[in-house]
Amino acid sequence: MNYLCKTFPARINGKEYERRMDKNMDILDTIVANKRREVASQRAAVPLAMLLAMAGGRLERPAVSMRGALERSPAGIIAEFKRRSPSKGWLHPGAKVEDVVPAYERGGASACSILTDGDFFGGSFTDLQRARSLTALPLLRKDFIIDEYQLFQARVTGADAVLLIAATLAPNECRRLAQTAHSLEMETLLEIHGEAELSHLNPYVDMLGVNNRHLGTFRTSVENSFRLAEQLQLHAGKQADAPLLVSESGLSDVETVHQLRRAGFRGFLIGETFMKTPHPGETLHAFIRKLTCRL
Repeated sequence: MNYLCKTFPARINGKEYERRMDKNMDILDTIVANKRREVASQRAAVPLAMLLAMAGGRLERPAVSMRGALERSPAGIIAEFKRRSPSKGWLHPGAKVEDVVPAYERGGASACSILTDGDFFGGSFTDLQRARSLTALPLLRKDFIIDEYQLFQARVTGADAVLLIAATLAPNECRRLAQTAHSLEMETLLEIHGEAELSHLNPYVDMLGVNNRHLGTFRTSVENSFRLAEQLQLHAGKQADAPLLVSESGLSDVETVHQLRRAGFRGFLIGETFMKTPHPGETLHAFIRKLTCRL
């Protein structure tokens, strides 16, 4: 599936990037606008019928349950492969999937999150495809999903789950995308930042994530997860099959993760804490060893 990357570089030049990252602009709006153009170009170059024809038997691969892996794990770490972020710049520019992802699996990760956005996070479809060939762990395609076409891309390139961001979708769009993901045998992680976005919950959401990083300003506060924990428990408790709770971003301390587990969270998406070090897998292993000693 390398054609996906080679056909769609969609890179913006440095001057344009700096202009878009002006501190007075909402970064999320910039990213989503860029993503809409990117997806339109991808769909025009490789229509869905062509994408499916090129997929071969990849759509027949049994998906691995990310929710199940998190439920069974005493640590629940979703280790992220991420080279850069709009807020912190390059974390690990030379990082290779073949070095990091197998080390994450050996280190005790429950699942892996793979960034596939190139312009703002330095990721690619090749990263996801390569990760699929190297690990049995469930893989989350982390990107700004705004179109059903992206769900087919995710399934074809090896994802077991996809991220849906409430801040980028209307509730009806979220439901439609989540339902389509289920039809492709993928699970969904719905990401919210505040209580108002609970309106995006629907029966096709498997995991509910609280992003501690505001996607408009990229300011981070882990208190956001604790603040929403009680509301999440009350809301989830009304459903027959409540989504599993995940805390995302800004997690670097074992004690914080331990407290979040006591608050009801069972998944913890961590990227920067591991990726900014020379050996992310070893850093993960040490983190999980300390965490499980506390449980």
